[in-house]
Amino acid sequence: HAATACAMKISRHQPPRGFAIIMVLVAITVLSILAGALAIFMKVESQLAQTSNDSEKLLWIGRAGVQRACWLLAQEPPVPTSLLQKWAGGPGTDQETNGPLADISLNGFQVGDGSVDIDMVEQESKFNINTADSQLLQQVLTTMGVDAGAISVVADSIQDWIDPDDATKPAGAESDFYQGLNPPYYAKNAPIDNIQGLQYINGVTEEMFNGSGPPDPNAPFQHHQLGFGRSPGQAPEYPFGLRDVFTPYSNGKVNINTADTNVLASIPGLDANAAEGIVTMRSSAGGEMGDGVIRSFNQLTPVLSGPAALQQIQRYCVLAGNTYEVHVTAHVGSNSREFMAVILRYGNRAQVVSFYPK
Repeated sequence: HAATACAMKISRHQPPRGFAIIMVLVAITVLSILAGALAIFMKVESQLAQTSNDSEKLLWIGRAGVQRACWLLAQEPPVPTSLLQKWAGGPGTDQETNGPLADISLNGFQVGDGSVDIDMVEQESKFNINTADSQLLQQVLTTMGVDAGAISVVADSIQDWIDPDDATKPAGAESDFYQGLNPPYYAKNAPIDNIQGLQYINGVTEEMFNGSGPPDPNAPFQHHQLGFGRSPGQAPEYPFGLRDVFTPYSNGKVNINTADTNVLASIPGLDANAAEGIVTMRSSAGGEMGDGVIRSFNQLTPVLSGPAALQQIQRYCVLAGNTYEVHVTAHVGSNSREFMAVILRYGNRAQVVSFYPK
């Protein structure tokens, strides 16, 4: 009896086997969770370190891409410049295909263990908003189809925004007007340095700035509303926006070889037929050398309405541009980053005047 009692006493102090197994399972689960969390943490830290390392690489690859754009532009013939040239992604002219640009590509240029893609837009393909006169501003707005009552307001307000004085044009606005808005702000009274700044100007709506796509081919008035207005709640529709035809930096004139139909049709004294004729001449191997490049304004005589139109072309246009907005996309592994630059070209020299991440 004493031995039995002793055995029973000992068994009462031993923990149940099921409880021990549960404790082991809990410990294994906790350790597994901690190990998983540690693995995730290490992976995230590794990715962050790699991203940080790649960020520096992407910056220098982006800079290398801009320098390659400079080199490419320096190889191009300075006059004329056209969309057929390599900088624009074209097939290249005879002078290019027989020189160092023969096999050049704007995409996939290898830089170390990364690569870069380049896209260039000649700013002389648009009007310079800072040098646009009243006649040009009103013609652009008319071609867009802006209501007659708003054309003078927008045109005068743009010039008031840019000029250095506080004198208000008849339909314009200066700081006293903008100070009455909520929130208030001042007129810039200086050249526009970012085309987005047009949206702060009196009369410029979001639709007017961005455009709203191609016009309705069945509409009775394609280029001008003639002041008839719209029904209540009807949003205005414009075939293009101010941002599509204006730039804050260029040499001040439009390159007849790179401007699109909307820009050409907005030149005072030209109509849609003349604009389309110029674009057709460029795209159908027209011109004196049969390559579609306009080398003399006199080549345009067959598609213009008369001497007055030619005079307007000579007033507002040039045959070559020298200001380029460059979009560079750098790639390293699965990471990429886009950069922007502005390049000025002087003959066979190209200079970077700004560089920044997009």
